[in-house]
Amino acid sequence: MPERLDLGVLGLDRGGHLLLRRALRRVPVGEELQVVGQDPALGLMLGAWCRAQGHEFRDEAGGGRLRRGGAQQERWSGATRAGSPDLVADHPAASWGMAARGALVEAGSPAFSFRLRDKAQVWTEDAARFYAQAAAAQWDPATAIPWEASFELPEEVEDAVVQLMSYLIENENAALLVPARFLGQLHPHFREIIQVLSIQIADEARHVEVFTRRAGLKRALPGLSTAGGQASLKTLLDEPDFVLATLLLSVLGEGSFLSLLRFLQLYAPDPVTAEIARLTAIDEARHVAFGLSHLCYSVEQQPDLRYRLAAAIRGRHDTLQETSGLNEEVFDALLLLAAGSWRPEDLARGWDRVTALKLEMDQGRQLRLRKLGFSEGEAAGLSQLHTRNFM
Repeated sequence: MPERLDLGVLGLDRGGHLLLRRALRRVPVGEELQVVGQDPALGLMLGAWCRAQGHEFRDEAGGGRLRRGGAQQERWSGATRAGSPDLVADHPAASWGMAARGALVEAGSPAFSFRLRDKAQVWTEDAARFYAQAAAAQWDPATAIPWEASFELPEEVEDAVVQLMSYLIENENAALLVPARFLGQLHPHFREIIQVLSIQIADEARHVEVFTRRAGLKRALPGLSTAGGQASLKTLLDEPDFVLATLLLSVLGEGSFLSLLRFLQLYAPDPVTAEIARLTAIDEARHVAFGLSHLCYSVEQQPDLRYRLAAAIRGRHDTLQETSGLNEEVFDALLLLAAGSWRPEDLARGWDRVTALKLEMDQGRQLRLRKLGFSEGEAAGLSQLHTRNFM
């Protein structure tokens, strides 16, 4: 006796096809399945369905009989597997497209033009860990910052804070847009990298929000943006290579900014500025660590990459050597905050502190460059070529 399926009141146009497919899984190729039901058009629908699916069909009262053909088994015979769920491919195929890693991709699926689809260009084994850390560390600008704290600063000190916030905003705009322009070029096979960059972009958007809100807390307008600063940031957005952009932005620029944010936290004249600096520094430390991890992986896979990294640093320096460098108003604002007063002896101490900040930035850049395999002398020389605009 053949297998028997009773669809009851269901027709194939109302979900009965699910029960039919489920029943056919138990039927060997060449064997029969009897289908009955109450839908008056069941026989017509079964006949059409069988022709489309490659099964023989014989009409009977109240339904019909199917003889299972081999076409259903061969339906996915031309499909390819999009790698393994647990193994990242070195060169994922363009035809894998948007499919999940390890999914079965039907033959005839379109090829996608993802420019970044070489593992050596984009990967780090720590990507999943960085994403988990970032997801757990998100903070709400509305509640994490003590916006309601009561304070009144001298006019010149408030102006200095507004100038620094304005400077931070434009630099964080660049730190947001650089990874954003590469995001759509990444093959979805590298999902962990996409996740890290996406949450990094969200971090930078949040930083822009809090810097903007602090600048406008007691002033109607932000401070000055200079041509030299804009030119420095433009070189970051103009860099078309993902690896080189990561070096210039994350390892050198954001690494230097990490020191700046810690400096601001230490010498902030009010609790709002101090907490903004503290929270944004935590995010930036993660961005720098991810960028360095990615570059270490890339250098390990391509030892000659160091020559290109060095050339990118020198090339950016040559492009910017005629610019004025750090905004003078920004330097003076840092000096005033570090001094804490207008007394000559305090300003002298503030000068020493800003000088120490620049030395700390330089030492941090050298350390990260040495981790990429540059010698002590090479790292020192390349660090000195970094933009005077810090980012």
